[in-house]
Amino acid sequence: MAMSDSPFRKKKLPPVAVPPSQTLPGAEAGPLRKPKLQPGSRRREIPEGLWTKCPQCGAMLHDRDLAANLRVCSSCQHHFTMDPVARIASLADPGTFEERDAGMESVDVLKFTGVATYVDRLQKYRQATGRKDAVVTGRARICGRPVELAVMDFGFLGGSMGSVVGEKITRTIERATAERLPLIIVSSSGGARMYEGMFSLMQMAKTSAALAYHARARLPFISVLTNPTTAGVMASYASLGDLIIAEPGAMIGFAGPRVIKDTTQATLPPGFQTAEFLQEHGLIDAIVPRTELRQRLACYLEFLGAHTRQS
Repeated sequence: MAMSDSPFRKKKLPPVAVPPSQTLPGAEAGPLRKPKLQPGSRRREIPEGLWTKCPQCGAMLHDRDLAANLRVCSSCQHHFTMDPVARIASLADPGTFEERDAGMESVDVLKFTGVATYVDRLQKYRQATGRKDAVVTGRARICGRPVELAVMDFGFLGGSMGSVVGEKITRTIERATAERLPLIIVSSSGGARMYEGMFSLMQMAKTSAALAYHARARLPFISVLTNPTTAGVMASYASLGDLIIAEPGAMIGFAGPRVIKDTTQATLPPGFQTAEFLQEHGLIDAIVPRTELRQRLACYLEFLGAHTRQS
């Protein structure tokens, strides 16, 4: 008997219609089909603003824990950028910081236009940061010792130095000189502010001249370099400290590595323009982790203060 004539051959049954109540929402009445899972549909959604991924080791860090550790990765010790308010809180004795010159605002002298006008950019960053410009200055106490303090904000136009930044830092230096106080400047900047042209470059000479008078009075100046500190800022007051200290892994230099490589046509050594490389070659005095910075500054101030009294 041929197989096709077997009485036991399985017959193909017609599809069974499914009542409308059993069909998927939005689907036409018909055979019940297994829904397809979209990629990641079973993945639990993580609310934004709670976790930060470390760019160096890839660890997921809870924002609360990251803030408690002064924005330093607990896995690899990568130092994230830090807001000036948080920075001041990590350095100054509680309740001792008194801000100065907070109302100063930049002016669009050159009427700069481009993809966006200078006025539009200033307005955008003022709203985003709640500050008038890229530096916060004032007086504080660190472990009981009074200091004049300036902290730059990379989040405001890349911490660029315009007329207001230069003027506020110069006034801070002059107050420290007049009242015979130590000076600490925490730098984080991409350099001079191109929107102000020559007016921004003039701040390099102005701040350096003020520091010359401060040095002539034999008063200490500690320069703290954070990631990044480059161009006109590094070429002026950031490199003129009696002590120059940096955070681990900070990028420090004048022009960027690509520009230097293209200009010199030379292969740059490993780690070029990092804090570790510059310490090895004698440009900076110490590399201090952020979690230890306050105590180390207190020790430096004690030593330099004693030396000043003896002089």
